[in-house]
Amino acid sequence: MNPDFNICYIVGAMSLTPGLRPSPRPGDYVIAADLGYDSLMAYGVSPDLVVGDFDSLGRNPSHPNVIQLPAEKDDTDMAYALRQGLGLGYRRFLLLGGVGGRLEHTLGNLQLLEWLARRRAQGFLAGQKTVATCIQDGQCVRFPADMSGFLSVFCNSGRAEGVDLTGLKYPLSQYTLTSDFPLGVSNQFLGTEASVSVRTGSLLLVWEDRGDFYDKLPGLWVR
Repeated sequence: MNPDFNICYIVGAMSLTPGLRPSPRPGDYVIAADLGYDSLMAYGVSPDLVVGDFDSLGRNPSHPNVIQLPAEKDDTDMAYALRQGLGLGYRRFLLLGGVGGRLEHTLGNLQLLEWLARRRAQGFLAGQKTVATCIQDGQCVRFPADMSGFLSVFCNSGRAEGVDLTGLKYPLSQYTLTSDFPLGVSNQFLGTEASVSVRTGSLLLVWEDRGDFYDKLPGLWVR
């Protein structure tokens, strides 16, 4: 196992579409966060670890590896699960069941993408036909030529300098995006290889999932 290249799946409480069912390989690790336990069991995937205060699940799960969290805490169940994955050495994370429920939890999960990036890890938040990830400080994501639909690029906070968008309908070169204006919303793929990079600062990338997220995932990890 190499946790730098294996994937840690974190499955949360929001609905999980059949197309996002985890298919862990040897060396991958699956954590259920609260009600995510029921989602995984419904798809026949047994988690390696279950964490949460279980307010959403409504019971203590019958599983050999459970961490019971207090109801009053600083970390969300998803954030605590990420800490566990990082502690095991994983640097690639898929956050599933974290989009489309309560808006504040969706926003919190988007913030966790930057929290991971600051720890030299990368996460993808996938759900509701949408995928998001975060890059920062010299990083680049390359999209294959068969990507289609919309891609939005936002500055997470303050300023993101040296932003390059290539292979998209609205390119940018060494541009400065700021967090107070959504200039990068609703860009479009053109059927050619595309890339997004930033010299300094943090970018949130959000795009449409056409049901082939897992097919394209291997090429989307930051290297």
